[in-house]
Amino acid sequence: MALTVSIVNMKGGVGKTTLVSQVAHKACQVGLKVLAVDLDPQGNLSQSLLGPKRYSALLEDDKPTVVQIFEGYRPTTRSRTSTKPISIRDVIIPDIGFWKRGSLDLIPSRLEFSRVLKHPSGSERNLAAALAGVVDDYDLTLIDCAPTESLLTDAAYYASRYIVVPVKPEFLASVGLPLLHRSVDEFSRKNRDHKIAVHSVVFNHSTYGKPGPEARKSMKEVHSIAATYKWPVFPVHMRYTKTLTSAARTGTPVSRTAHVKRDTAAAFDFFCKQFLKFLGFEDK
Repeated sequence: MALTVSIVNMKGGVGKTTLVSQVAHKACQVGLKVLAVDLDPQGNLSQSLLGPKRYSALLEDDKPTVVQIFEGYRPTTRSRTSTKPISIRDVIIPDIGFWKRGSLDLIPSRLEFSRVLKHPSGSERNLAAALAGVVDDYDLTLIDCAPTESLLTDAAYYASRYIVVPVKPEFLASVGLPLLHRSVDEFSRKNRDHKIAVHSVVFNHSTYGKPGPEARKSMKEVHSIAATYKWPVFPVHMRYTKTLTSAARTGTPVSRTAHVKRDTAAAFDFFCKQFLKFLGFEDK
């Protein structure tokens, strides 16, 4: 059964894009059909999966992005003198993954997506409607969300069954959790026919060494809040490494990034594989 998961935290800098990109790469490696959706106007996930050069070419060629899914049409360009209907298949960039066993496709974003936030027009259900047209094409859809509550947050909720909350174990780690709980609760009350729930909280960008007193205090606070809301906390941490920057620049999984250390590659591989099992892909 296809599973759609949104990666959400109202606090920025917690590594949402890192989590989405690396889990997507691993899911592809083990044979799953994966769709990554970039729902952030900054386009960090698009750049991380495509690499800067390919992403720049996408922008220069005026290729359709998630913007057109929300607006419902392709606008005029230098070479197109009239508007044109849009299909989600026009937006999806296929086979961008490093691995060949599965498949990894992408719905990219771009900065112009921010105008959707400036002029909301009741388009928050457009993404869900569009994804419904390709639901049978994928095992797992991962949505990378912007770190603010907006029309885009509702769009992610409408499209998803579960929410995963990445948290960086540092000062103010828990600040976004009550905001997210309030957001999900309000959405659920207004949309009782749509079932959505927080699947888990994931500690992201944890240190490889023994956590210091501030990190331990932050993790304790997160566990306490998660217990109050009855949110499971994933027991394995995704560790921080400088290799993540190289992986994002080259559009590769950490385990296949140049000069990666063996223990770093093994740690990321273990995290991603266990997390996929946590999502329900037991046989992977």
